[in-house]
Amino acid sequence: MVFMAEPARRGDLFPGAGSAGRFAGSATAGERRLLVDVLAAQRATLELKCSGLGPELGLRAVTPSTLSLLGLVRHLADVERRWFRRVLADQDAPALFSSAAEPDGDFDGAVSDPAVVAASWQAWRDEVAFAEGFVSAAADLDVQGHDAWRGPVSLRWVLIHLVEEYARHNGHADLLRERIDGEIGV
Repeated sequence: MVFMAEPARRGDLFPGAGSAGRFAGSATAGERRLLVDVLAAQRATLELKCSGLGPELGLRAVTPSTLSLLGLVRHLADVERRWFRRVLADQDAPALFSSAAEPDGDFDGAVSDPAVVAASWQAWRDEVAFAEGFVSAAADLDVQGHDAWRGPVSLRWVLIHLVEEYARHNGHADLLRERIDGEIGV
């Protein structure tokens, strides 16, 4: 492991291009804009926490956990796909990385192979692009879909849920990145 040369405070912004820009959205905009901007900041945080890494993205947190940065990318691709394609858009879009037979395939299959890393990022970017397009085209935040777990859900609820999902996993990403190379910050 390589550690940072200069001490940093955990509460400082994570180093890297675009770090401060994650929080550039208005703090007084309407509900839709606020939800979209906060979710965009959480997505950007995931990308930032993974920036500059290649195969190291597949490094596991601690034994016996299969938690890794790459696993988080794959998991969040499946989360985006589930809520936006399957639930809200009512598409037949099975999960990309997990299944009934391999419920933890998103994490278990997150190996340090460059092809797996590239395919995982591409899948995540494709699902984020679909979600952004869906939100942009939606008439309002009251658009609904049906989920077998929650029943009827609104676009508003899905956006809030995704902010929570990313925020929780970005906390994991903080620890994972620090373990890989000592980089810290929000």
